[in-house]
Amino acid sequence: MTKAVIAKGKHRSESTVTLKPPNRPSSILGCWVINHTHQSKKVGKHVEVTGSFDVNVWYSHHDHSKTSVFTESVPYKDKIALHYRDEPTSSKEETIVTVLQHPNCTEASISECGQNFLISIERELLVEMVGETKVSVTIHPHPYDEEWPMAVESSSIVMEEKKPKEAPKKEQPHHPNHPNQRKDSPF
Repeated sequence: MTKAVIAKGKHRSESTVTLKPPNRPSSILGCWVINHTHQSKKVGKHVEVTGSFDVNVWYSHHDHSKTSVFTESVPYKDKIALHYRDEPTSSKEETIVTVLQHPNCTEASISECGQNFLISIERELLVEMVGETKVSVTIHPHPYDEEWPMAVESSSIVMEEKKPKEAPKKEQPHHPNHPNQRKDSPF
């Protein structure tokens, strides 16, 4: 028995959120999503992920004479189906949620009534269940050497072998008219 991933689930979501700013918007200047948090719990053969994120909309109002940033926290709940490779043998399973794509604004527009923002959000989550399972080990009757790319020499030996050998320095005789020597230097 060992611990391994026994089930996985993946969920991609694209949704439109309606937000109502305090001022009637003239145009949208920018939109971004920050502060994504989430938690999960297993419910049967599903995992429920509940979370939230903040949507920030920079917009102009009062006939393009003023700008503001409107922020609203948006909650969500995703129910992610698990696809089991191996049925669990104990009730001590661990849920790991990996965010493949944090909530992101794909489109921001003003509604037809001119009062609200319509924000398209996408996100993607991966859920893995880790639990105890049996492992099958294949025994080869003949010696089996797994191919594994590795260097034959260590880097320190290679450095020593490739280092150019320098000839010992000879002392230069003193020439009184040598251009690189100072007149007050004994060398």
